[in-house]
Amino acid sequence: MTLRDDLRQAIADARDRAIADGVLVIPDGTTLPSIGLERPAKPEHGDWASNVAMQLAPVARAAPMRIAEAIAAAFGSQPSVLAVSVAPPGFLNIRLDPSWVAGQVGAIRDAGPSYGRGTAANPRRINVEFVSANPTGPLHVGNARGAFVGDVLSRVLTAVGHEVGREYYFNDFGTQVVNLGLSVLARRSGTDIPEDGYRGAYVDDLAAAAPDDVLARADASPDDAGRLVGAWATERVRAGIEDSLDRLGVRFDVWKEESTLHDEGWVGRAVDRLRASDHVYEADGATWFRSTAFGDDKDRVIFRSNGLPTYFASDIGYVTEKLSRGFDELIYIWGADHHGTVARVRNAAEAMGHDRAAVRMLLIAWVRFVRDGEEIPMSKRSGEFITLDEVLDEVGVDAARWFFSSRAFTTGIDFDLELAKKQSNENPVYYVQYAHARASSILRNAADVGLGPQAADTGKLLDHPAEQELVRHLLDFPDALAIAAERRETHEVPRYAYELASAFSAFYRDCKVLTEDRPLSEARLALVDATRSVLANGLDLLGISAPETM
Repeated sequence: MTLRDDLRQAIADARDRAIADGVLVIPDGTTLPSIGLERPAKPEHGDWASNVAMQLAPVARAAPMRIAEAIAAAFGSQPSVLAVSVAPPGFLNIRLDPSWVAGQVGAIRDAGPSYGRGTAANPRRINVEFVSANPTGPLHVGNARGAFVGDVLSRVLTAVGHEVGREYYFNDFGTQVVNLGLSVLARRSGTDIPEDGYRGAYVDDLAAAAPDDVLARADASPDDAGRLVGAWATERVRAGIEDSLDRLGVRFDVWKEESTLHDEGWVGRAVDRLRASDHVYEADGATWFRSTAFGDDKDRVIFRSNGLPTYFASDIGYVTEKLSRGFDELIYIWGADHHGTVARVRNAAEAMGHDRAAVRMLLIAWVRFVRDGEEIPMSKRSGEFITLDEVLDEVGVDAARWFFSSRAFTTGIDFDLELAKKQSNENPVYYVQYAHARASSILRNAADVGLGPQAADTGKLLDHPAEQELVRHLLDFPDALAIAAERRETHEVPRYAYELASAFSAFYRDCKVLTEDRPLSEARLALVDATRSVLANGLDLLGISAPETM
């Protein structure tokens, strides 16, 4: 449990005691609201504040101030709590015991890399499908944002105790494969690329590398030439995508091809399941899903009148195939342009008897790349785009990971290439890494003079405001992880890491570590070591290196 969970439970226990003692009167059968607990806007109000009294007021039919006073009076002894007070219009304010706070340094150090992990109350098996860019060109930075979001989200979910399956879905079944093949053939023959074809230097490279046996088969089957060459080209592009993601440090457990959903019968089974529940019908020669029965504005085509499947057909087959593997939850990380697909896929999942809430789509906003204040335009079809590899070449893996992970996935990003390259405190990833390197340096310097971390007396010795503030930030790490996992978000982790680095900087400024007072020096070294460990944990979750020297 996190500290927030512990305090929530203490408030719940106090509330229940007040009810049992008759101080609070709650009608039988009433469902009590969950307990809110947040940081107060003003530090003088304490470390934590709860609006539990205001939540209870409608059912207790009493003034929030009186309810808060009753809960405060029933609050039992808690090792972590120094005082509980009440503030208008009915907040319950909790102040932590400074000795208890400082005394947690040893436990944090002892936990090491496991600190903050395994906090999920109900661990689940979760499938996270991300990136899934069509293999018609190299990964560009727009669709590569899904790689950063998906990888960090998978790391966070795993850290709190969920079992995560990472998946990349290759669309190798549609007309875009044929169009890529025709584009390669056009480049080889010097003819015009089809209107829906692909352009750019990578198409020239594919044309130059096309093997003789593939070209011979294409010449022998002109009507099928685009598909034959496209199949080879997408495999080559796919290999490049895998190399780029490997360089980024992103791994997948499953690389799933759309064609297998048809070849292995998953689409057919999904349609049969929908048909059995009377959610499929035939009209105008096509096969339709009755999506309007679930609130959609129109029904959706599964098979066209020419018998060919739509993308939606693959989507419903994919839901069935994934859930057959025993996952409790499916997370799809898609670009914002897929918003129209969300409802129909979730509708189909519900129609097939699955839990609609278990099928979750996270729509990520697009990325604008900026250099010297000017936006760099991008389009895969026209060949005008910045590849992931180009970004990694220019700014490095660590900076790229930080900048892509530090915003909510629903928020657009202006990626400033020049800022990402700066080796200064203006660059947040540099700032956090430097804090880790500084902590490591302090520990090395201490060892040179025969000093090391000792946490036995930290509860008595670490009472300086900067020391207390730093430990409080360390105590927030499990909660930051739990919130990120619960919200299926990632930007909580870099936000936390940056704030911890800032608290460490303030501590380093205000508290000399190596002093003439040996016990105090050793206690402060324990705090430095705990901070170093938690910074390393946070950077690891982001897939970013934690250097010991800079």
